[in-house]
Amino acid sequence: MDKNLLVNYAQAILKVGVNLQNGQKLIVNASVDHKDFVRILVEQAYDLGAKEVLVVWNDTYITRQKLLKAPEDVITNVYNWEVEMAKSFLDDGAATISLVGSYADLLSDVPANRIGAATKARQIAFREIMERTMMNKNRWCVAGVPNPEWAKKVYGTEDITHLWKDILFMARIDESGYDKLLAHLERLKNRKDYLNNMKFEALRYEGPGTDLIVKLPKKHLWLSGIEHDVNGVPFLPNIPTEEVFTAPSKYGVNGKVSSSMPLVYQGNVIDNFWFEFKNGKVVDFGAAKGEDVLKELINTDEGASYLGEVALVDITSPIYQLNRIFYNTLYDENAASHFALGRAYPTCVEDFSGDPEKDGINMSLTHVDFMVGNDKMNVYGIKDGKEYLLMENGLWKI
Repeated sequence: MDKNLLVNYAQAILKVGVNLQNGQKLIVNASVDHKDFVRILVEQAYDLGAKEVLVVWNDTYITRQKLLKAPEDVITNVYNWEVEMAKSFLDDGAATISLVGSYADLLSDVPANRIGAATKARQIAFREIMERTMMNKNRWCVAGVPNPEWAKKVYGTEDITHLWKDILFMARIDESGYDKLLAHLERLKNRKDYLNNMKFEALRYEGPGTDLIVKLPKKHLWLSGIEHDVNGVPFLPNIPTEEVFTAPSKYGVNGKVSSSMPLVYQGNVIDNFWFEFKNGKVVDFGAAKGEDVLKELINTDEGASYLGEVALVDITSPIYQLNRIFYNTLYDENAASHFALGRAYPTCVEDFSGDPEKDGINMSLTHVDFMVGNDKMNVYGIKDGKEYLLMENGLWKI
């Protein structure tokens, strides 16, 4: 892969993603498979004036061995120093970049209850850090980097060059830099502004296996693309990004919704699944594949069986246009409209009170997106008893 393109991608992540400031610390979470790009990213970060860059490495193969063979008290133990290391950087104003790949079915032979126990333990240990992230107290960005297993799952061959080309295309990065990304962010802003001006009371979804009403909190805010930290500094949490999103009313979701794409959760593929909601809560569900893992997910805690995010994505998205499943939520969620089980973003409520129940939004240890949009999905905004067509056959009408 052309190094200049990778430098452009690194600069987009640093300058637009976390908007790294001179003298600021930076945390980079990455797989050992991403080391070549991490080296470029770290070099660019220091060139931009980073004070210090902390790289936190992970290896899914080692994680698999631990989940399969270690005692349960080991897989559910999180050392204080792991949390304190991150907190010390964040307390000093650090930004965080998380580079993600996909190992698809690598953990498929690990019992779902062990994955669930280990995941919940880490979510509890890192609760404060997750809350800081979702409140935008520190700037953060998630971006994709290829690994051979991911390429093989997508294309049938370990061709990471092919995957790099698709990742850069989806991120709107080319030889000239990231101007296409900036233009796209402006289009998202215009749709966000329309939705915020309309102040819809609810949304109605209709499509294959889907008939759903989603009420919205009175003080809900639609967000998209560029967000701002608590100090008003702009940043881009996801690269790529195609969504305009908000928080649903916790107890205001009723009906049935079916997935339109597989969900990869903790190294397992969940496919052809559906949920039935009553007064906001999942009261029934099913899946053709991975139902036991799905059960573990919605049983993470009480809030995991409620929705925390509603996001609208047009099927003109370059991700959708590639007509591929990428088995990675960062990409697949940006191919289609989606929801998230679990925690809501408090930033999706105007003048958030600090009390999620008071503001009508959900809280949970988890936040997991799943895709529902396709070329047969219609979405309506409801206001004063009147419906406004927002999306028809997966396409924006605003």
